[in-house]
Amino acid sequence: MVEALVQFFSEIIPAELTVFVISLMPILELRGGLVAAKLLGVDLIPAMIIGFIGTILPTPFILLFIRKIFDWMRNTKLVKLVDKLETKGRSKFAQIEKYKTFGLLLFVGVPLPGTGAWTGSLAAALMKMPFKNAMISVIGGTLLADLLMAIFSYGLLGMFF
Repeated sequence: MVEALVQFFSEIIPAELTVFVISLMPILELRGGLVAAKLLGVDLIPAMIIGFIGTILPTPFILLFIRKIFDWMRNTKLVKLVDKLETKGRSKFAQIEKYKTFGLLLFVGVPLPGTGAWTGSLAAALMKMPFKNAMISVIGGTLLADLLMAIFSYGLLGMFF
């Protein structure tokens, strides 16, 4: 998926902007952004900074507004989508609640499918975690993911490409 996006965007926008746009996307986030950066030949440090900013940018908006948006969407034809997103967010509660703020940091930081800043922010908002604690956890987790993905993308992947 990242390769297809890189190919599409590389013909339209500069490499660094491609990394930023991919890092903004749910599911791909920083993980996809750093792989894209390596494929595009972006240097490691700028790639890490761009990916981090792209991934963290939506977080405060998700934390502050997602419950209000869901409440509004329940009165539209999108109610099934809200139920699906809430179910996904709530399914992560057990993994996060046990260790609270540190649990959210680990959840966001471990680069596995279904984890990351978007899902972590959604879960934190649905759990009504205090904004400051949630932001600290998501920022810390994103920094951890940034480091781990840099090692993978520029270290291990770098040996092959």
